[in-house]
Amino acid sequence: MSQTVDSLPVVRPLPDAAPHARPEQQVLGAGWRITVLTEGVFRVERSADGGFEDRASTFAIRRDLPPAEFAVERVGDGVVVTTRRARLRYDGGEFSASGLVVEVLGRDSGRWRYGEPTRDLGGTARTLDDVDGRTDLEPGVVAPDGIGVIDDSASFLFEDDGWVGSRVPGRQDLYVFVHGRDYADAVGDLYRVSGNPMRLPRWALGNWWSRYHPYSDESYLALMDRFDEEGVPFSVAVIDMDWHRVGSVPPEYGSSWTGYSWEPTLFPDPAAFLRALHERGLRTTLNLHPADGVRAFEDAYPAMARALGVDPDSGHPLGFDPTDPAFLQAYFEHLHHPLEEQGVDFWWIDWQQGRTSGMPGVDPLWVLNHFHHLDAARDGRPGMTFSRYAGPGSHRYAVGFSGDTVVSWASLAFQPEFTATAANIGYSWWSHDIGGHTRGVRDDELATRWVQSGVFSPIMRLHSANNPFIRKEPWQFPPEHRAAMTDALRFRHRMVPYLHTMNHRAAAGVPLVRPMYHLEPRRHEAYGVPNQYAFGSELLVAPITTPRDAASLRGSVRVWLPEGLWTDIFTDAVYQGGRTVEMHRTLGSVPVLLREGGILPLDGGTDLDATRNPEALEVLVAPGASGELVLGEDVEDGVVADDGASVDGLAAINGAPTAGDGPAATTTLRWDRDAGELRIEPVRGDATAVPAHREWTVTFLAGIPAGPVTVNGVPVPVDGVDGRWSVRASGPVTGEIVVRVAGGPLRVGADRTEAARVVLESAQWGNPEKLEAWDVVRSTRPVAQKIAELTAVDLPETVRAALVEQLAAVDPAAR
Repeated sequence: MSQTVDSLPVVRPLPDAAPHARPEQQVLGAGWRITVLTEGVFRVERSADGGFEDRASTFAIRRDLPPAEFAVERVGDGVVVTTRRARLRYDGGEFSASGLVVEVLGRDSGRWRYGEPTRDLGGTARTLDDVDGRTDLEPGVVAPDGIGVIDDSASFLFEDDGWVGSRVPGRQDLYVFVHGRDYADAVGDLYRVSGNPMRLPRWALGNWWSRYHPYSDESYLALMDRFDEEGVPFSVAVIDMDWHRVGSVPPEYGSSWTGYSWEPTLFPDPAAFLRALHERGLRTTLNLHPADGVRAFEDAYPAMARALGVDPDSGHPLGFDPTDPAFLQAYFEHLHHPLEEQGVDFWWIDWQQGRTSGMPGVDPLWVLNHFHHLDAARDGRPGMTFSRYAGPGSHRYAVGFSGDTVVSWASLAFQPEFTATAANIGYSWWSHDIGGHTRGVRDDELATRWVQSGVFSPIMRLHSANNPFIRKEPWQFPPEHRAAMTDALRFRHRMVPYLHTMNHRAAAGVPLVRPMYHLEPRRHEAYGVPNQYAFGSELLVAPITTPRDAASLRGSVRVWLPEGLWTDIFTDAVYQGGRTVEMHRTLGSVPVLLREGGILPLDGGTDLDATRNPEALEVLVAPGASGELVLGEDVEDGVVADDGASVDGLAAINGAPTAGDGPAATTTLRWDRDAGELRIEPVRGDATAVPAHREWTVTFLAGIPAGPVTVNGVPVPVDGVDGRWSVRASGPVTGEIVVRVAGGPLRVGADRTEAARVVLESAQWGNPEKLEAWDVVRSTRPVAQKIAELTAVDLPETVRAALVEQLAAVDPAAR
């Protein structure tokens, strides 16, 4: 090793680490220690050598937490430790089912004995490589029985200087989470111990283009220009492994999987190419497979060899060793920084070579994720990384790559559940191969439904294998599918204002995507809709993951709705909650439901540039109840300025405490149902982070108002139809805009007769039977009677069910 750790800039203490628990929170015995980290988290250690571990681990970096009240009763060689939430009984001996028992106290009841399964609801998995359908999930901290366990005994550690270290063999280290069905607090406690997720730069929330294909600079830029001409926006350009030398690697060097030198026949001027992407509003990442080290054909080989004390003329291969701090420093300084100076924004770390390294217990994927994040955060940068999941604690490292997904309906059917369940281990930002990567068969409907699902996933990244017949460009598909894909991709960029606001909320402790049981943990129905999820604070999403029916020409999905009214933002149908509804959709959309009182801010402009805060915004309002949303925005690229340009005194943003780097500017959008008033309050914080003047379109998902509408006291025209109408306003962001709707509370819901007619019109069935059904639908009889009469009409069950959905939607005339 040619350098000491102290001399290496890449090695530095963990940010926000506080691994030493307070002595008063610890209970010790002969060969054991119990630490009460919170009222719901016990750390339980057993040590064969009598010593205990106070270094930070990959999972636990914060143990110096505010004191939690607890009581201690010594029983022989053991102890009973009791908090408000839990009771732990330990006999002081080897961990056993009879000697270590944890119970839930309070409203919930549950018991866990050491060695028993926790019956938790799962966390996530390291990869979906070659998985066709479901895969096993690693444990999470959310469980109906109220107890989750993370066994941290095998993870590696961080020294106080930030370098990695191995554990002392023979020491057991458990973290027991006891929260009953308070799932939000279980995840909150996980973050308290393991650190908060990082906040992504704004541009990461737009569409990513990725394809394993030997693009040239000209062909890649031409493709981006074609997307622009088609009105399909992207914010991240992913260049897969063919950016570096592959076919031109001399055969004596073996595999071309690892590379750090641009392929000159494809990219003769890399800096100009990257600059051209930036000029198009795109950030760039390059694929990285580092396992084969650095070989003599690489451009950076001489500098790397000198840094590691190797004669550059020797041609001696430089093996990949992330546990050698000198190698790691040279790895960044000579392989990555020069490429970043050319214009590379971040790296796609595609590690697939196992969990072992030159240091016992140290997973090289963990090392890559951690030190790439630290290096990417140097000089106040965002710290953006894109890599695979390495285990609990991985949520601190930006975006996760879930692997090479198989093209199949089974893969699509599992992805929403897989994404939502990751919240149980605090993992917010999964990026999947949207549309599938490998194998499978061409299925245009599958590709379209996958894109629609991807738009409502944390990261929207299209990807496909090095196969000319696996394509994701919308114009490669028939008109119906092309239009649906284009609309979906455009809507993703329209959602960036909402997504970035939820990005701040996620960094403060509430994952963007959460299973329904996080919202309603005591409703059994919430556990029966694994593919349905909350998407931020305002929306519920239920992707369609099965083929459409041949008779109705609609896909369907079973949706459970919590209490209240829920409005589909694409169809304007309103549903009464507290029930399960089978929803049917054409290829044009999937169910996306805005909560009663929900406010959804969207980009209202035309260019949909995800790198900047828009000058025009559209705000969708579901006006059945009062509601509020705090729009969070930052300076360019979503980076808070070093001078601390964040909002002072903001206690929370949309139900989550603000993180230390809260938004630079906030705008509160507040709807008062009883007053009929929407207020767009003056911007708070750094007003220079947003345009000085804004155009606003306020769209109410409701019936046309009975009275006039004013903006700051001036009457304005209403544009729209019953069920969805808008007004427009504009002004400086430092001023207030007040939209008032006279004539009493807005009518929520609309007559769905026309929607039912469209169902019948497109149904592939007999015209006489359709006419008979239409006579029933348009009659003036009560809804229940119509539904009963439809059972006697000779219709396919799928068509009948689609009609029933429309008839059972909320009709204000019937309320």
